[in-house]
Amino acid sequence: MAGNSFGQLFKITTFGESHGVAIGVIVDGCPSNIQVDLEFIQQELDKRKPGQSKITTQRKESDTVQILSGVFEGKTTGTPIAMLIPNEDQKSKDYDHNKDTFRPSHADFTYQSKYGIRDHRGGGRSSARETAARVAAGALAKLFLQQKGIDVVAHVSSVGFIDAPKAEVLDVAKFVTQRESNIVRCADVATAQEMIHLIDTVRKEGDTIGGKVTCFIKNCPVGLGEPVFDKLHADLGKAMLSINAVHGFDYGSGFDGSTMRGSQHNDIFLNDETGKVITRTNYSGGIQGGISNGMDIDFRVAFKPVATIMTNQETVNAAGEAAEIKGKGRHDPCVVPRAVAIVEAMAALVIADHLLRNEVYH
Repeated sequence: MAGNSFGQLFKITTFGESHGVAIGVIVDGCPSNIQVDLEFIQQELDKRKPGQSKITTQRKESDTVQILSGVFEGKTTGTPIAMLIPNEDQKSKDYDHNKDTFRPSHADFTYQSKYGIRDHRGGGRSSARETAARVAAGALAKLFLQQKGIDVVAHVSSVGFIDAPKAEVLDVAKFVTQRESNIVRCADVATAQEMIHLIDTVRKEGDTIGGKVTCFIKNCPVGLGEPVFDKLHADLGKAMLSINAVHGFDYGSGFDGSTMRGSQHNDIFLNDETGKVITRTNYSGGIQGGISNGMDIDFRVAFKPVATIMTNQETVNAAGEAAEIKGKGRHDPCVVPRAVAIVEAMAALVIADHLLRNEVYH
């Protein structure tokens, strides 16, 4: 199976299946002498791990990461870094009912059609469990970016039709504290309670619901991005759309920009008190011509409702015969609370990769 690697210079390759022995990632190209904070990496994984609240899947995985190579005396050596996350709480029998039946809106039919074989236990390689490996790699990228003064932070900005007020990240630490004060990971505490109530209601009905994650990249330097085909927003879009259940990506003014006039939308340049060139507004989302302009980068990621629902649905089996299926096992009623860590990880990997690529020109 191709397509398991991401990045050019800061490159990751993930491996493993949902119900296999373990999942993991190889990080190749991480610069040497990066201080590896294992506690920080584990904290990032804990934000994504299952079983953390009543509004997430009840599968119990500690997601304890093991670093097998590429780190010596607490620092990266510049050689490939291998990280392994053992699977601990697989209940493969929960998936016996769909061994020969295709679940609606899952990868069952497409994987079977493409490869002639599929791992029906939790979706195998198509499972969102694979994203734990990305979070581990993204945590390394975050540690690299922190040395450059760059922060990547996200939160749940909507669930269903419940939208949080537009957020500004003036203080990253305060923003994260507010976000982590509630189980849905919304930085607006009042809106978070509405979101939690909606998700819990949907869960009790045996249904699921979608939502959005908004991400901010703070202190990104000018000049990241490689026109024409590797524009920074294009790579961020690819990164986000590679995440399970993602159905949309926009940045800056996004789709709302299509309703505006140029006289409204243009970001006027000016000098701040330090002589730095900034823009009065930021409809460009920190990216112009595919290259970062020094303003904060902001984008949104839309997640569809989880496809596994606890009610009967019509489908077909491997023989093409009409069948009926009902979800079993442990599943998220809404993915966005756990997706925050994944969005941050993929954004950090993109910025880390482009930072290294940009060094070629300096």
